[in-house]
Amino acid sequence: MANYLPVRIPGKALPIPASAAITAGQLVAVSGSNTVGPAGAASVAWLGVAAFDVASGELVTVHCGGTQELTASGAITAGAAVAAAANGAVATLGADPAAGTVVGVALTTAANGTKVRVQMAR
Repeated sequence: MANYLPVRIPGKALPIPASAAITAGQLVAVSGSNTVGPAGAASVAWLGVAAFDVASGELVTVHCGGTQELTASGAITAGAAVAAAANGAVATLGADPAAGTVVGVALTTAANGTKVRVQMAR
């Protein structure tokens, strides 16, 4: 009888190659076949948050799900839905969001460039 093991177990970090330089705490998105890079504005391919700084081609640990601290792009109010913004940050979700762009819900209020605590949507 054959056995099967999952690629990743929920709640565990995911090691994956970086396709670009990544800074610890950046929201990352799938950027190619089995690679990630900093998430861009309104990305639907966001995956999680980088655990540490890496150069392109190095393995980065990505924390998926849970509660994360991300950089705010613009002012964010606690309770607001947030989406990926440029350079791996998050911003308040627009009035007419595209499917899959919701990163999570802000648990804290933050000013532009400061950290905001986010309960991740996936």
